[in-house]
Amino acid sequence: MSILEVTSLSTRGQVVIPNGIREKMHLEPGAKMIIIQEGDNILLKPIKTPRMSQFDKIIALEEEIRSELELKESDIEKAITEVRGRKNAHRS
Repeated sequence: MSILEVTSLSTRGQVVIPNGIREKMHLEPGAKMIIIQEGDNILLKPIKTPRMSQFDKIIALEEEIRSELELKESDIEKAITEVRGRKNAHRS
């Protein structure tokens, strides 16, 4: 369900997100957002920071897989470096 609200741009370029939307989206002061401009549209998207318990699960899964595949930490670091290199090459 969409919510339609009207807000204004301040002289400092600030936009107030109406209270009803902030409550529905569980947005607290200081929440980080990305801003995407496409044509005449502007999209604000909250950046959801994972909870520490989620990071703990990821780390445990990584350790399990590394053990199962008999990988050393240096193997993981090498793979990360290679993927980042490919990712940066695509950006060029």
